[in-house]
This record gives sequence, C-alpha cells and structure tokens, in this order.
Amino acid sequence: MNQDYIKPDNWSIIEEGFEKGRVESSESLFSIGNGTMGQRANFEENYTGETFQGSYIAGVYYPDKTKVGWWKNGYPEYFAKVLNAPNWIGINVYVNGEPLDLNTCKAIEDFSRELNMKEGWYKRSFLATLPNDIQVNVIATRFLSMELDELGAINYEISPVNSDATIIFKPYLDSAITNTDANWEERFWKTLEVTTDNEQGFIVSKTLKTEFHACTFMQSQVLKNGKKITSSFQEEVLEDQINFSYTVDAAKGDKVSLQKFAGYVTDMNHDRNGLIAASKEVLIKGLELGFEQLLKMQKDSWARIWEMADISIEGDVKAQQGIRFNIFQLNQTYSGKDERLNIGPKGFTGEKYGGSTYWDTEAYCIPFYMATKDQQVARNLLSYRYNHLEKAIENAEKLGFSNGAALYPMVTMNGEESHNEWEITFEEIHRNGAMVFAIYNYVRYTGDFDYIPEKGLEVMIAIARFWHQRANFSNDKNKYVILGVTGPNEYENNVHNNWYTNYLAKWCIEYCMEMIEKVKDGHNEDYDRVMGLTNLTEAELLKWKEVAEEMYFPYSEEHEVFLQQDGFLDKELIPVSKLDKIHRPINQKWSWDRILRSCYIKQADVLQGFYFFEDQFSKESLEKHFDFYEPLTVHESSLSPCVHSIQAAKLDRMEQAYEFYVRTSRLDLDDYNHEVKEGCHITSMAGTWMSIVEGFGGMRIAEDTLSFYPRIPEQWDAYSFKVNFRNQILKVDVTKDKSSFSLEGTEPICILVKGKKLEVSPNAAVSI
Repeated sequence: MNQDYIKPDNWSIIEEGFEKGRVESSESLFSIGNGTMGQRANFEENYTGETFQGSYIAGVYYPDKTKVGWWKNGYPEYFAKVLNAPNWIGINVYVNGEPLDLNTCKAIEDFSRELNMKEGWYKRSFLATLPNDIQVNVIATRFLSMELDELGAINYEISPVNSDATIIFKPYLDSAITNTDANWEERFWKTLEVTTDNEQGFIVSKTLKTEFHACTFMQSQVLKNGKKITSSFQEEVLEDQINFSYTVDAAKGDKVSLQKFAGYVTDMNHDRNGLIAASKEVLIKGLELGFEQLLKMQKDSWARIWEMADISIEGDVKAQQGIRFNIFQLNQTYSGKDERLNIGPKGFTGEKYGGSTYWDTEAYCIPFYMATKDQQVARNLLSYRYNHLEKAIENAEKLGFSNGAALYPMVTMNGEESHNEWEITFEEIHRNGAMVFAIYNYVRYTGDFDYIPEKGLEVMIAIARFWHQRANFSNDKNKYVILGVTGPNEYENNVHNNWYTNYLAKWCIEYCMEMIEKVKDGHNEDYDRVMGLTNLTEAELLKWKEVAEEMYFPYSEEHEVFLQQDGFLDKELIPVSKLDKIHRPINQKWSWDRILRSCYIKQADVLQGFYFFEDQFSKESLEKHFDFYEPLTVHESSLSPCVHSIQAAKLDRMEQAYEFYVRTSRLDLDDYNHEVKEGCHITSMAGTWMSIVEGFGGMRIAEDTLSFYPRIPEQWDAYSFKVNFRNQILKVDVTKDKSSFSLEGTEPICILVKGKKLEVSPNAAVSI
C-alpha cells in the first residue's frame, strides 16, 4: 500500500492531523532549500519522538572511511558524505514552565502543515493541550531566502487559549551534530569558537579532514500582537551550543512571536578568518528588511522561477501537484549559480547515497536545466565534470588504465571515486558514456558548439581512451567485447557484453572522432592545444575506429531484440505480472542471490539506450524491445518510470504512459518505494519533467530545431509548458482539440510539429 495522506492541491503540499508514525516521512516531503543550504522539516520546538534531524550546506562534505568486510584493490578509501550541519532552527518553548513537545502533549488538535510551492515557504499550525492543561495555538512559518541565500527566517507564534501564561522562547544553535549514516559513528565537525554579541550568537566550526569552515549564526526579536517588545533576556554559552532565553507574560488570546534570523556563511565564499564579520553583515541585512519584507522577496523570487519553469495541468489535481512538487524540489536543490556544486540524489532532504553526484545529473537533470534556465546553468553542470577530468584520469589509473584514459566516478563530491561496492565502483562503467551524451545533448539543444573545443573535447578523448582499453578482442566471437560490467539494471552484476554499455562505448568513440574532425576544421588553435595536451596520434585513432566498428552486440534472432547481456535468455522469463505482490519490492523481500539469478530488471537498461539514441532505431524496433523488456521490469529505481513513460507515449500507449507519469511524479508524495523518510528522490524528479515535455509533448531536436508530437492523457483537459530554446522562450499549450505555440522573443522560429514545418512569430500564437 502506498501512503495517501498528502491532500491534493494545485500549489501546496498539505498534511492534516498529527500522527507520530508520519513525522519522518513528512520531514522529507516538507523539506526546504535555496541551492546554498537546505533542511528537513524538523520541528522548531523540542520533539522527543522519532525524528531525523537534518540541515545541510551545499558543497560541504566529509570523507567517511570506507567500511567493507573484504577490502579489494581499487576500492576508494572513503565514502564522501553530505554533512548534517549545525542546527540553527531550534526554538525550545516553555509555557508556565512546561516544555512544549508534541510527543508528550495530552491532545493535539487542528494540526496542519503546508509547503507553499508557489511562494516558497513552509508553515505548521496546531492547538496543543500541554500536560499542565494549558492550551496553546501555534503557527510556525519559515523559509530559506532565495535572494539572501545564506539566511533563513522563522516566525514562531504562540497564543494561550484557556488562560494567561508565561511563555519562554529558547532559540539556540547546536554544533554537537552527528550524521545518521556515519560508517564509524565519528563526529564530523569540530567546534572552534562559540561567542555572543548583543543578542547575536555565532558558532564557528570546521569539518574534520576536509577543513571546511562554517559560521552558524542567529539573532531573534520578540513581538506581542504584532509589535516588537523588549523582553527579559538571558544567554547560556556551552562548549557546542548557544541558548538564548526570552520571557514574555501573555494574557489569554495574546499572540506572542519569536522571529529568528539565522543561517550559515562558509569559507567557500568568505575569508576563513572573517566568518563572524560576514555573519553580522547577513544579520544586518536580514533585520533591516524584517520578516515580512524578506517573505515578500521570497514570493517574488519564486514567481520569477515559476514564470519559466511551471507546467500547468488542467483536470487532474494529483498530477498537477506531483509535477509542481518535482519542479519545486529541483529549484530548491540547485540554482546553477555555482559551478562547484551539483545535484545530489537526495538534495537537501536526507543523507542516503552520501548526497554526492551521480550520472543522474548528466542523464536526467541537464535537459530540465537547459530548458527552464539560461543555458549557462547547464554549461556549469558540464564544467563541473571538466574540472574533475584530472581526478577521473587518476581514478582510471588506480584501476590499471593508462595514457590519459578517464573513468568518471560513480559517486563523487570532488572528482574522486567515493562509492565502495565493487559491482558498482568497478563495473557500472556506463556512467562514463553519460558524460559524453550530456555534452552531445547540450550542444544539439543550445547550439553552443564552442563548448566542445573549449572543454568538451578533452573529456571525450579521455573517455574514448577508456573504452578502447576496456574492450578486448574475442577470438571466439571475432569481435570486441566488454566483460565484467553492471549495466543500469543493478539487479545484474558482473555480466558480459551489456548491450547498453557496449553501444555507449561504440557511440562515444565515433562521436569523439567526429568532433575531433570538426574542431580541426573550424577551431585550429583549440585543436592544436588539445592535441598537444593529449598527444593523440593517427595510429591511436585507427585503433579506436577498429574497436567501434567491430563491437559485439548480443542479439536474439528468435525474439528480434538486442539482449541485455550474454546469457540473458538462460533465465526464466517470468513477467512481473505473474509475481505475487507479497514478493514486492524484491529488493526488500529477496536475497541478493535470488535477485541476481532472476530475470527482473530494476530500471531501463536496453531501453535506456533506446531513449538516448532513439533516432538510431525505428519505432517498430522500439516497440519490440519495449514489449520484451518492460514486462520484466520491476521499476524499483526512481529513474525507471520516466523513461518508460516517454517511450509508452511515443508508442501511443497513453494509458500506460500516464500510469508511469503518475508513478514518477508522485514517487515520494505517495511513497511508492516505502523509503521517503530517508529523503526525496531529487534527480529522478527531472525525469518527471521529461515525462511531460518529451513524453506527452513529444519534444525532440530534429533538423537543428525543436520538434513536437503533442499527445494528451485522457485524464487531462489541457497542459502547458515553456522551454528556453537558444535564448527564445516557446510556450506550448495542448488541449484535447489542438496544440498551440507562442513565442516570447524577437525573431520568428521555425519548429516541427508532427513532422511538418511551422513558423512561430513573436507574440502571436499558432494553433494546429
């Protein structure tokens, strides 16, 4: 059973009623972030029930020493972990000396929380009866400023309902923080300085090993019935904590508020010795603007984001809520302002997967950022990998490769491999191909070919060298083979000739050779520079060409499909529909041995190749492969439903495409995989966007322009989206009767709709 407590709403995530068993799931779903920092939706006041406290700073990580039972040569020595950062949201509350704690209250009524995605704020409200029988109304609102991205703000309002009361607010900072997923239960932070100054608090701390320095800061003010007041103030400074205390006498019905302004500054952006001074500057700005003005700025910031990124759906509130939740979380996670940053699979919502960068960015996220932001944002994501090229070459050298061959890491924060399961670290090498595909995808969409001579060609040559060395000639098959790999289907390890991996290798080599010639013809200086750097020779290119031309691909004449890998037909091919539901999900119910011997596929594997290289295969071939592989797919990866939705739409199977869309868009809201309490699946959320734009909208690049084949699910009345294509904004509106295209730009654009050319002029809609 999936969870079903989130109220359907077009613009908000809403929970009504308090249930202790839902707290950790809701902490994930109601998370907030601004690209620079983020936090789970933990309660401000103390909560003694089950909770997963989490606050995170983008780019700050710790190399947690690898913990495995049997060490193998080539393992990375550590697993890079996103760090649970010092906690600044805490506001302990006492009413007539009784602590407010939803775990111990006699009664909790009218509990509600809302994540307003349109405006970028999170609010929680409830009526609580404390053990001392005093009733209080609480409304707590908070947000992380998109504009001043080192600052967060909380307005915590409490009102005595059935008697007068003395309210004590105790806002605090706490740097005695540990990670839920620490391998060795080590402390990751060392507190360096704890200081206060005129009701401001500062804790300077550094990460062990990586030496990131951060200052966590706070300042608060108290209001009664909307007006600032001076209240009795005390402070307590401990080794890892600062506690301030504000005491207010409140009559029954009074509304007493603590407004807390807090956040982080780090030495990624400030002088290490001036972090307290930098924090004071942030606080000055925040206090000058005040909570209401900061909130207005927040609403304006999100209005600008939604103006470009929104997808509207009419007639299906759950579908609408799902896509906006996905778009909202993507924008909270990554703003594109800093090319040192990337998109972790859990973003700022949890710690699983180390919070690091995977191939998800290149395969799934870049299309979203290319089309909904300025193209520089996507360029920054490519530059992130270019900046890690030397590390990728080092990673390959550790595994025995030479001559500048590069293997990009499966998981990374700084370019070094930090994943430590051998079947992934050593064998899931298809990730290398995603790096090249992302460059190709970026150039064909943006028209920015200059990226290739400037940066991309160096990456492509290093990856082509890897594929050349990783393949070996089989005398038996008289072909080049690639042995001992794991494809995208991680329910198969150490297989030979995974079709997707072999196809990527061939394509990467051929595309790299094509681009070398193109750069040679038009960018002589860059060509000479890159050839000088790489020492690439004609003899080496000839060897590449041979590997690409003679690559082996397993194929079944009987089924007329490429086989996922050698020996795939030796398995019992029992479709998922015949699998008893008590066995699902198999990754939680079966032994790994049983999974590996089964025919079941975690996510698109062969079909991932058909998604990337759709124009190299006929629609009939896609249909055969879809009909063969999808019935064997358990979709137990968050990255699975979106690819299948896009392909089902292309095959005009709209009911199936819609089912996959709902699954990908509400994967976390409805907790399909029963794990949302660990955090949300951020990178797969970009796949949800693709399900609509590329699936239902049918958007592709063809003949060097945008091409569409619009379709609409039966459950929808209409939908619309915008894409930024080469600095012109095209809006697409689809109803059951027609498709309309309108342009925000200065020059007309020629597009393809169902294969026919259509000219769209600025500020004039064209309908078909």
